[in-house]
Amino acid sequence: MKVIFLADVKGKGKKGDVKEVASGYAQNYLIKNGLAKEATKSSVSALAGQKKAQEKHEMEIEAEAAKLKEKIENEDFEVLINAKAGEDGRLFGSIPSKQITEALVTQHDLKVDKRKMELPQPIRALGYTKVPVKLHPKVTAVLKVHVVEEN
Repeated sequence: MKVIFLADVKGKGKKGDVKEVASGYAQNYLIKNGLAKEATKSSVSALAGQKKAQEKHEMEIEAEAAKLKEKIENEDFEVLINAKAGEDGRLFGSIPSKQITEALVTQHDLKVDKRKMELPQPIRALGYTKVPVKLHPKVTAVLKVHVVEEN
């Protein structure tokens, strides 16, 4: 019996897959528990329409991420952060990704999740630092962070 999986079933299929399974297993377990439905012509065509809409939605999200990348990587775009530092240019504290995201919101009104910033260690020195920001699985922008000494 052909079924369309409505949820991931370990060892059988993922959500949206159309597969052939034993009719007893399909009727007594998958369909009864709402994990799958019978694959009729209408349900298969509805699934194809849903997949097409999902792909279109993902393309729109990727396009928005590409626009944001262009904005972030503009040469005039930088995040300015004031910090207390010693004479040798080393900071007394450090600047974590959370502080960078807060400065990004206040200075440029852009909200980016701090977990999307690929900062291996907090910034500990004055000057410019390039921070990679993963806006989308396929789109990564490089943000310029300028740390200046606080007076």
